[in-house]
This record gives sequence, structure tokens and C-alpha cells, in this order.
Amino acid sequence: MLKNDVVTEFVEAGYQISPDALEMITSHKMPEKLARYVLSVVDESILVIDAEHIDIDGFEKNGRYTRSVNDGDFGVSIASVDSQTPMSRNMKLPLSSESCKNHVDILFDITDRSTCVGEYMEFVQYFRDRYSRLSEIIRSRINARPIESLRRNSSGFGRNERYEEVSIIGMVSDLKTTTNGHRLIELEDPTGSFSALVRVNDKELFEQASRLILDEVIGIGGVLTNDSKLLIANKITFPELPNSVSCRNWTKGKAVFISDIHIGSSTFLEDAWERFIDFLNGKSDNEKLSEMSRDIRYLLVAGDVVDGIGIFPGQENELSIKDVYEQYRVAGKYFSQIPENIQVVISPGNHDAVRQAEPQPKLPERIRSFFPDHITFVGNPALLNLEGVKVLMYHGRSIDDMVAAVPGVSYQNPTTAMVEMMRRRHISPIYGSRVSIAPEKNDHFVIEQVPDIVHCGHVHTVGAERYRNVVLINSGTWQAQTEFQKRVNLIPNPARVPVVDLSDFKTSILKFN
Repeated sequence: MLKNDVVTEFVEAGYQISPDALEMITSHKMPEKLARYVLSVVDESILVIDAEHIDIDGFEKNGRYTRSVNDGDFGVSIASVDSQTPMSRNMKLPLSSESCKNHVDILFDITDRSTCVGEYMEFVQYFRDRYSRLSEIIRSRINARPIESLRRNSSGFGRNERYEEVSIIGMVSDLKTTTNGHRLIELEDPTGSFSALVRVNDKELFEQASRLILDEVIGIGGVLTNDSKLLIANKITFPELPNSVSCRNWTKGKAVFISDIHIGSSTFLEDAWERFIDFLNGKSDNEKLSEMSRDIRYLLVAGDVVDGIGIFPGQENELSIKDVYEQYRVAGKYFSQIPENIQVVISPGNHDAVRQAEPQPKLPERIRSFFPDHITFVGNPALLNLEGVKVLMYHGRSIDDMVAAVPGVSYQNPTTAMVEMMRRRHISPIYGSRVSIAPEKNDHFVIEQVPDIVHCGHVHTVGAERYRNVVLINSGTWQAQTEFQKRVNLIPNPARVPVVDLSDFKTSILKFN
């Protein structure tokens, strides 16, 4: 974590930080989590955070992954994540038990709202909408000028005015490295385009610039060159999540997050899945697990319910059920075994029988008919309200693009990609790569409303992390390692289930294999 990032995080939270405290945080092996831990426990009366306020021992004890409890009889292990809950300063009290009716309000879903046909102007409108909404977030933090004004007034700059700070906001249209190793960034807004240079000897800023990707919206501050044709950057501003949520509702009970079941695949882990179903039905000799199962109110499924047909070459050789409708029929039988008091929400993924272009609508009526009537089906992505707790569900196919484009992002640590999404306030920022995106009138991947929980899947590895008071979850898979995964050396984390307590957002991971 860069020192500038730490300073920004503390300033946005309303604090200043001393050089000694800054050094303690940035030199720690887990600087981001330590910074968030300090903000969660510091007294509000303190104005300047000093070294004496950095409780390393408390962080090591409470702020990281904690205990692991084995249940030998049930074949399930429990691992708690982030047992220290960072508290926002203005959170509402939990909702009363009388209001806990397992309601799901769908705040956004593309189903029955798609209007695009793929015409040129639809793409223009799509990107203009992205720029407009993300630039508005950045504009609240910096005083930016239209790019056109830099070119129009280049001859009118006075000697002193030329060296004043200038800020612009734009979409990254090109990224290059100069012969001297500097980073050249081309930004575009509705009025024109302009180049900014990040010097290689400005190490912290250069590291930020090396993580930029095409089509994201950022702000850049700096000084113009003598001919006013280049901006020498000294600051990059991302849309970024706010450090704390101004108002948050809690509710009672727990939510379970799964994805990538892949029913119909020859590598589907049926035994582990049946142990999971038993857990949901309270069939456990372990008192702790039985108590947990009684508190479950929601089960959220982030896509790839079945393995599908014709998704990749040679898939028919890896299928145990070779008819897609039969796959869904079997899936419906499995889901009918889930207690009706648990509200199930299912969204599609790239293996499901919907259009491949995202955003995707919910599963078609013929397929939904195979499932119990009380299940709620939504599109991908979808923003949900679970009795006051906002959950953003997205299958997560853009993680493939993030892994390829952003240094340090990996499949084995999927929340690293999700953190990058949060920094950009966009869950699928790269256009024209692996993810096929439908040019709707609005960019439905922009994170305008800050969720409490973001739930992804797709990459078959498990992760749970808290980033700026938002719980990030990647829910793994119910499929053993496939032949393709063996070829690319991807090791999945099957049959692991994140469970979030909706009263305090503590997260546990249950292991059913």
C-alpha cells in the first residue's frame, strides 16, 4: 500500500496521520488491513493519529483470519474471517426481529429492460454514461477543467499561471511506455483528449500508473509543459469507495453465498453438495453448526448453476448429463430440498442458458419452471436489498480481464480483483477483452450505490475480505479441478461456503469437502 493511499484514506475518514504512524502502517506486511483496523478502533476525539495509536498486537489478535474449528462428525470445518468489525460512525441499529421476513427487494436487474441492438450510437451513449457518472464522483473531490480548455487556452497562459496545478478527468483511451521508461496516459472526455506523463522516478505515482487499465475513468492533477501540450502528473484520483458508510441498516440472521455449482459436469461434487443441503436442513451433530443453520435466512447463488452445453470445445466429454434442460431439471430437484424458510436468489453466469453478453437477464421461464416457486431469479449483475442490507451480485467474469491487466491480481486471491473493481467503482471496466458487453443506454456496471456486500464467483477460488466497510466475497465452486484448469495450473477451492452474519457482517467459511 502506497503512503499516499494511506494518507488519503485517513484524511477522508477525518484524521491526520503522523510520519511515524504512517511508516508503521506502510512497513507492515498487511498495510491495508492494518489501516482499516486502526480507523475502526481509534477514538473519535483524536485529530492526529500517532504511533501510540497503532495497536499492532490488537490487530494481530483481532483484525485478521482467526480460529479454525473442525467438525469431524459432519465433515465441515469453520474458519472465521475478520472477527474485528470496522464500525462506521453513523450506523443504524439492527432492524427488529418483527421485520425479518426474508424479503428481497430487487433494486436493479436488467431483465425486461434491455433495449440495445448493437448500433454505433449505442456504444457512444454507453461510454458517455460511464464517463458522466464516474466523473461526477471524482469531481466532488477535485476541481477539474474540461480537456478542451487546455488546448483552447494554451497560448493564453501567463508565466505564473502555466506552472499552477491543473486537473482533468477523463477515460483512459491509451497507455504507453516511453523510451525512457515513463508512463504516458491518454485521457479522453466529451470535449477532447490530452496526454499526461508519469515519470519513472516518481515511484509511488508510477506504481499507481502501472495499474491503470483501458476504459476506466480517473482524474489526473499536475503541471503543464511549456508548450501546454503535455501534463506532467503528480496525482491520480480514482472514483474509489468512500472510507466509511454514512448510514447502514443491519438485520438479523445469516446469508449464505455460493456459485459455480456446475450440475451436469462429470466433476460436480455431489457428495459435498448433499452435505451442504443437510447443513441447511439442520442435520448436524455439531451444536455450533446446528445453531448457525437455524439463523440462515438467505442463500444467494452467483451464477453457473449448471455446466451447460457447448460452452467450450470438447465439453461433451466432461459431462455426466448432456442435455441442458435435464441439467436444470436435476438442479431444480436439488434446490427443492432446501428449506422454504430460506429465501434463495439465483442469478446466471456464463455457463447458464442466457445470452453471453453482459448484463444478462434472469433465466428464462421454461428453465425457472423446474425450480420451486419461492425462489427469486435475477439478472447478472443485480443489486438487492435484504431487509436493509445491500448486496451486489455479479458472476465475476471480468475477473479474467483484471488478472490479465492489473499487476498483483490473481485467481488464487480473487478478492484482489474485487478490490480493483471497488477502486474504480465499476465491476467490468475493460471493454473489448474477454467479457462481451451489451451497449445499453446506461452502464449498469457502475457502482453508484455503495453496497454492504459484493458477491462474485466464476474463478472457482474462495476469498473473503473487507474493503472500506464493504464485505467482498468470492464463493468458490462445487466442481473439482477440470482438465482446462489442470492445463493452466489453476487449483480450485471447491465446496467452501462463505456465511455472513447480517447483524455485524462477520464472515465464516464452511468447508464441506
